[in-house]
Amino acid sequence: MNQGAWNPGRSGGARCRVKRVVLPIFVLLFGGCSGVQDATNPMSPQAQMLANLWWAMCIVATLILLAVMVALLTGVWRSRGRRGEAPLNRRQSRNLVLAGGVILPAIVLPIVLISSVSIHRELSAEPPENALTVEVIGRRWWWEIRYLDEQDRAVAVTANEIHIPVGRPVKFLLKSRDVIHSFWVPNLSGKMDLIPGQSNVAWLTADRAGEFRGQCAEFCGIQHANMAFWVVAEPSEVFSNWLARERAPAVEPADPVLARGQQVFLSSPCVLCHSIRGTAALGRVAPDLTHLASRRTLAAGTLPNNRGNLAGWILDPQHVKPGNKMPPVNYDAESLHPLLSYLESLK
Repeated sequence: MNQGAWNPGRSGGARCRVKRVVLPIFVLLFGGCSGVQDATNPMSPQAQMLANLWWAMCIVATLILLAVMVALLTGVWRSRGRRGEAPLNRRQSRNLVLAGGVILPAIVLPIVLISSVSIHRELSAEPPENALTVEVIGRRWWWEIRYLDEQDRAVAVTANEIHIPVGRPVKFLLKSRDVIHSFWVPNLSGKMDLIPGQSNVAWLTADRAGEFRGQCAEFCGIQHANMAFWVVAEPSEVFSNWLARERAPAVEPADPVLARGQQVFLSSPCVLCHSIRGTAALGRVAPDLTHLASRRTLAAGTLPNNRGNLAGWILDPQHVKPGNKMPPVNYDAESLHPLLSYLESLK
């Protein structure tokens, strides 16, 4: 048999090995470029400054890497005396190390340092006086969102979803009720820690409308990866209408099924933790449910907000998000379906 003949099995195996190597590289390179959580796709002046600094550092680092590799390969090539070229002598080697290891870093690093400090000062500046104030409280593992008036009184309370007006500065008061968390919306801002007993301040201005995913960026426990939130930037009129709805209490149900669902909720252990404004439910340790049905997700971005997921979350939250503080509640079908209908009416 001719050993040099084409072997489809061998060729196919080689292609598979190439795919196993190349595909993970493409996944790593482009997996974060989804648009809704991408620091290289800035949608605010603050994020734009960070993106510019990142690209500058990336380009400089790439050029330095290429220069180092060229120098390394040149040294290796000449050390072998190929094509009549003499190996690098001691003086040439010393000059190469001096240029690449001392002079180049002495030029590049101060520029990077000055740029970083300048951008940090810009981001740490006081927000404008007309800024909207939003208090963000980190909890394991969800986000409490409170909209404050000029006297720092909460006028609306929600969870895991922040609406902001396009073109208006937004000031975030960042606090924590348990451990250190970190507030990060890659498209809109850098990271800022939420520290127990301390109030940190961050601010931003969204340039355009859109929905952007945020994430806790400080390990805070076993469900750290499932502590997400959404920022919805919308035109000022749309935001004003949304905030007016959020300020209003829940509508009293007129439908018998919804009334039965409200009764189920108010007679359950849920009222010890959750609140629904306009009812006797006044819990303060779990998300406010007054306008639950208007939110996009459940369990801090873990599940899309629909009837099936809501039922699963109520009946067995530990299966969905192990370690969270919500206990399972056993409802029979006659109680569960009216309860789901009532919760879905809270818009």
